[in-house]
Amino acid sequence: MTNQPPIDVPAMPPQPRKRWLAVLPVAIFVGLAALFAIALRTGDPSKLPSTLIGRAAPRMELAGLEGLVDGAKAVPGIGAATLTPGTPVIVNFWASWCAPCVGEHPLLIILKEKSGVPLVGVNYKDPTAGARRFLGRYGNPFDAVGVDPNGRAAIEWGVYGMPETFILDAGGRIAYKHIGALTPEVIDTVLLPLIAKSATAKVH
Repeated sequence: MTNQPPIDVPAMPPQPRKRWLAVLPVAIFVGLAALFAIALRTGDPSKLPSTLIGRAAPRMELAGLEGLVDGAKAVPGIGAATLTPGTPVIVNFWASWCAPCVGEHPLLIILKEKSGVPLVGVNYKDPTAGARRFLGRYGNPFDAVGVDPNGRAAIEWGVYGMPETFILDAGGRIAYKHIGALTPEVIDTVLLPLIAKSATAKVH
C-alpha cells in the first residue's frame, strides 16, 4: 500500500448566525456607551438608560430610620407591601450629604401633595443623626423611610447617584426613572400624567 499525501480539507466558512452572536455583545456595549456619552455631553443624566423599566421593582426589606416619628408614631421602614399597595408609588433615593437633595426636597413635598400617592424614601449611606436632622429641618414628605447603609438596595435598583426618583405603577412595576433632582416642569409634564396613567395598571 502506498502512502497517500494528506488531503487538505478546506475550512468551512463561519456560519452567519455564529458570527452575528459573536458580535452582538460588542454591539450592545457600544450602543450603551453611546447613550451614556450623549447623556453626559448634553448634561441631561435623565437620558441614561435603565434596564428595569417595565419590570417588577426589586424587593427591598429595609429597616426604618431610627428615631424618626410622625407625631407619636414611628415612621415605618420598607417591605414588600410598601411597594405594591395596588396604587402607584413614588420611590426617592436621597441622602442628607447630597446638595441636590436639599434643593429637590421642597419639590418632593409638592409632588406628594399633588399626586396623592405613597412616597417612599430610601436613605442612602447616611449617618442616622444626619438623616433625621435633614428631615426635621426640611420636612418629611415620606410615608416610609428605609435605610440603605451599605448601598446594596441602590445597586439592585441601578441607581447612579443621589437623588433619583422612580415611579412604580399599580402592579409594582417600574414605569419611569428620573436621575438627578426633580424640577417643577418634570413633575407637571412627566410625573403627574404618568402617575395618573399608572393607576390603571393591573396588579400581578
